[in-house]
Amino acid sequence: MEKKWLEFSVGVFILVGLVCLGYLSFSLGHLGFGGSQYEVKAVFPTVSGLKSKAPVTMAGVNIGEVSDIRLKDGRALVIMAIDKSVKLEDDVTASIKTAGIIGDKYVSIAPGASDTYIKPGGTIHDTQAPLDIENLISRFVFGSIEKPKSSE
Repeated sequence: MEKKWLEFSVGVFILVGLVCLGYLSFSLGHLGFGGSQYEVKAVFPTVSGLKSKAPVTMAGVNIGEVSDIRLKDGRALVIMAIDKSVKLEDDVTASIKTAGIIGDKYVSIAPGASDTYIKPGGTIHDTQAPLDIENLISRFVFGSIEKPKSSE
């Protein structure tokens, strides 16, 4: 009888351990079951260096991440997973920024002032493409930037 009790106890211990391991895998891996975020789309002329899993911020606070980037009609369709606790007005502005001078790209959302909100699966209409540093530097180096006229 004591041997069966020991085997039962070990089995329960292993089962509890597997449940805990599964929970940690989902919570630390940010896998979840899709209940804590909703999807929002934005179309940019170019994303130049933005990658999936890049952060989405508002006022410097992380509110989600880029879940996918696709090509649609010659433009970049960015799909973002936004925390359900954050409501985005339908007149927000999404722009692609760089962390530091040569850091990673991320999406920054500037709040709007509308009384209506973007529904899950909705689209952010006002977007700003990232500043193309390489193009600016090449234009400067090869002298194609116009010089200001002097007022003599």
